[in-house]
Amino acid sequence: MPNKGALEEHRMSTASLATDFEAYSQWREDLSRRIADYRQWLNREDLNDSQRDLRLQQLADRLSEDKLHVAFVAEFSRGKSELINAIFLSDLKQRLLPSTAGRTTMCPTELLYDAGRPPRIELLPIETRAASATIAEYKNYPEEWSLIGIDPSSAENVTQAMLEVCRVKNVSLDDAIKFGLFDPNDRQFGPSQNEDGTVTIPAWRHAIINFPHPFLEKGLVVYDTPGLNAIGVEPELTFNLLPNAHAVLFVLAADTGVTKSDIEVWRNHIYARGKNRGRLVALNKIDGLWDELKSEAQINAEIDAQVKSCADQLGVDSSQIYPVSAQKGLLAKINGDSALLEKSRLAALEKALSEELISSKQSIVRDQSDAELSDLLDSSDALLEARRRGIEEQLTELRGLQGKNQDVVEHIMLKISGDKDTFERGLQQFQALRSIFSQQSIKLFSQIGMDILRNEVRDAREAMVQSRFTKGIRDAMSSFFKHVDSHLDTANGQIEEINKMMDAMYQKLNREHGINLVAIPPFSILRYRKEIQRLESAYDQQFNTFYTFLTTEQYTLTSRFFETLASRVVQVFEVLNKDVESWLKAVMSPMEGQVREHQMQLRRRLESVKRIHKAADTLEDRIGELDQMYLDVSRQIEEFSALAQHIRNLLVEESVEDQELAVAA
Repeated sequence: MPNKGALEEHRMSTASLATDFEAYSQWREDLSRRIADYRQWLNREDLNDSQRDLRLQQLADRLSEDKLHVAFVAEFSRGKSELINAIFLSDLKQRLLPSTAGRTTMCPTELLYDAGRPPRIELLPIETRAASATIAEYKNYPEEWSLIGIDPSSAENVTQAMLEVCRVKNVSLDDAIKFGLFDPNDRQFGPSQNEDGTVTIPAWRHAIINFPHPFLEKGLVVYDTPGLNAIGVEPELTFNLLPNAHAVLFVLAADTGVTKSDIEVWRNHIYARGKNRGRLVALNKIDGLWDELKSEAQINAEIDAQVKSCADQLGVDSSQIYPVSAQKGLLAKINGDSALLEKSRLAALEKALSEELISSKQSIVRDQSDAELSDLLDSSDALLEARRRGIEEQLTELRGLQGKNQDVVEHIMLKISGDKDTFERGLQQFQALRSIFSQQSIKLFSQIGMDILRNEVRDAREAMVQSRFTKGIRDAMSSFFKHVDSHLDTANGQIEEINKMMDAMYQKLNREHGINLVAIPPFSILRYRKEIQRLESAYDQQFNTFYTFLTTEQYTLTSRFFETLASRVVQVFEVLNKDVESWLKAVMSPMEGQVREHQMQLRRRLESVKRIHKAADTLEDRIGELDQMYLDVSRQIEEFSALAQHIRNLLVEESVEDQELAVAA
């Protein structure tokens, strides 16, 4: 048990962010454990089936693979890497990411931990920019990456390895243009030409740092993104990473103010893409305004004036700008200096980041899990209640036979037999429904299937190749998005048809056979269409300054952006396909389960009365068996209710404070 002093030091060194992150991780682990308990109980009680088990497995996999993505974006020399060190990595008592004067992180860098791989740095050579393949594609080919091992126990080894991320190289002007890192028509873009005619560029296109750290081990992924030069030429940052990060922290510096490139990054890549939640601004290096000849009030007034100026230029409220000193904050955490930490103002930024990153992420995971689990729990509840009701009906029938003659028993037997025959004739309608359901599902996948999307991508690519003019390329892209949206629109109509058909069948089974009504889980195409619309908007915005005729370099960049965009659309459709498949199972599975249960109960009732009629069994013996079955199913319902309540308690939204108390307990 750590002593009080150690606890206080840990609390100061990690601030509220670590506490909130721990609470979220604990909540996720608790939910995973409860889902595992539910699954094991279903198997033990012989109440599981293959579809239900698959859905529970998929849900458990999603929770175990859950990641929190936060991106740090800044132009050079804003202290971005130092801020990452101060917020997340101060407990290492050293700088993990290099932070020196001038340019440090030269290529987009992912900081994460995958226990299945050794600690190391994976580096993708800058030469791969000459090809149209995306970074995501290159991740499938490990032989294309350079690897540098890391010894986490050696500070010197880690420092030396990290310096490789910053390495630059001099290349010819033609190569710099080919890689999209130099534009001779725009001297403000990218690096300048050296005296010998070469251009200094990053040695690496992308870096992945796999490093064991408590935050990273619990699923945090930090992106260190070096400014407009990287964002403007790396399509995956524009279309995928930044829009889908759970939080984006844009870093300014008090000694530079808001520059033209700062405004361009903010407006075009961070704040103007429709999803502005989790977008924060840090005004770093406020320690440059600390002046021993000025009073604290004067210093604060100067910082406030800088904050207001930045807010006005970015078009946001001053409350979204967090003045900090990353360097002093890191120093304070390493040395345990609470006064300096307070002066650095790091805690306020960490608290805001925690609220935006962790609270919003937990809400998303909670809502997704709630939708899936509520359907599964309701289905189990309906099955158990139907089983108990069937046993109650059998007991009522058999107790009604006590003291009755054989003619009455035979009459009851004939009545049940008639009910069974009527229901089994009705099963023909159910089988017909399943056939229509299968046909409708095939129609649905014919609109959203991966083959049809790949055909659309191929057609758009061919149209782009045939036209090097801006209008031709825009027409090709416009046609691509129009066709994709048309497929989604048709799919939406198909989903509505399936909904109406299933609702009508549930009503019929309830009316004619007493089958429980089950609320059909809703499904909407809207969020997938919104993502496709966002990608279209991003593409239009990226190329709205091109001229009538594209240069070879611009066309190469356009092709690379299209490949990245197409890859992102494919990802959206892959998710859509999986979600639709899960939804179709959620629609049909409860009905199949209830129909099987109802059929089984009718057979049991008929068999019981037949055995009594033939005097093969005594009435009291059969009633005794049913009494035991009733006790068993009552026990199952009681145990299930407890399991379900534990799960539902975790899906009720709690305040961060409640979660912290739970972790502390």
